[in-house]
Amino acid sequence: MKFVLIALKTLKRKKIRTCLTLSGVAIAVAVMVSLLGFDRGYQKALQGDMDKMGYQLLVTAKGCPYEAATLMLKGGGGLKYMDEAVFAKIVKDPRIENITPQLVATAYDPDRGEGAGGIAMYMGIDDSYLKLKPWSKFKTGGWFTSPDADEVIMGYEAAELEQRHVGDEVFVPGKEKILKVVGIMERIGTQDDGIIFMPLKTTQRIFNTGGKITGIGVKLKDIADITKFEEDLYNEPGIQVISMAEVKGTIFNLMSSAKTLTNSIAAIAIIIALIGVINTILMSVFERTKDIGVMKALGASKLDIFQIIWLETTLICAIGGILGDILAVLGGVFVEKLIKSILPYAPSGHLVDVTPDLLVYSIIGAVLTGLIAGIYPAWRACTMRPVQAIRSAG
Repeated sequence: MKFVLIALKTLKRKKIRTCLTLSGVAIAVAVMVSLLGFDRGYQKALQGDMDKMGYQLLVTAKGCPYEAATLMLKGGGGLKYMDEAVFAKIVKDPRIENITPQLVATAYDPDRGEGAGGIAMYMGIDDSYLKLKPWSKFKTGGWFTSPDADEVIMGYEAAELEQRHVGDEVFVPGKEKILKVVGIMERIGTQDDGIIFMPLKTTQRIFNTGGKITGIGVKLKDIADITKFEEDLYNEPGIQVISMAEVKGTIFNLMSSAKTLTNSIAAIAIIIALIGVINTILMSVFERTKDIGVMKALGASKLDIFQIIWLETTLICAIGGILGDILAVLGGVFVEKLIKSILPYAPSGHLVDVTPDLLVYSIIGAVLTGLIAGIYPAWRACTMRPVQAIRSAG
């Protein structure tokens, strides 16, 4: 315990230098914790989004498959149309457990948001949509009164943004159409929260897309049939089948490449912080050459000197690790917002998942780093000869 107190007193003597070194360690630890937390959080959030889609395959018109899948996952317009007859043909396949047609449409609303305008997203669906997503529940209201009713069901966030309630009316910009709100969904934490749903026939009528759809969600009875199912539809003209598992795998592969780069940056930050710690302790050793010589002359053993210097290094890294954890937790919200603004597709939910075990491991890692970094300065100090140390200091 006495060695710990001596080490702490020594660090306090050079407050500015110690604080700068602690800052370097803390930043390096915070970066590493944030990156590892992002890796965990992103995969968990993406898996959650995929599961909440309710289907394993997405049938769309031919084009860029990953652009189509991203638009369906994240929401947006620009999807190509395909004939509704494709759905009528696929729905007969006995391997299918659930299937639903979708028609995505968008309209620019100058009054959306905080006066700057924005894109309102509409989706035409039928009652098969809820069979694929049984967890979707109504907060208020209920289903459409008929397959071609001039009605809408609003996602939770869409209703909050437009301050709508069941019984209110909504205006479709550019279409001169007023529809009645018959239901508002509970929040489920996916892109569905921001969508305004209409009956499929109503959407086709309002947006002049009769007999057209933009996607078909498919869930098979046996997931092992996915490959054969895709092969059977390969020669169907004008369509493509996208496996959501493949999309997820592609996104993870892209993320692993980015992860390698960011981890390299974090490793460089840790190495720089490590060098800073070694430099700080070595400077302290050289400045205290006379003190170390006097301590040895008064009976301090090499082990005593080694322990004091080694503890100084370990304490700096341990305190820096704790500060880094605090910084990572407090800065997690900012990091998450930054990531969501940069990534072309950011899943819903928390993207930076900083768990207690990750915080504990980071502190243990910082302490181990301090133990390693302190070996050389401690060795230099304990190998000084008392007489030479006192003379050189004088």
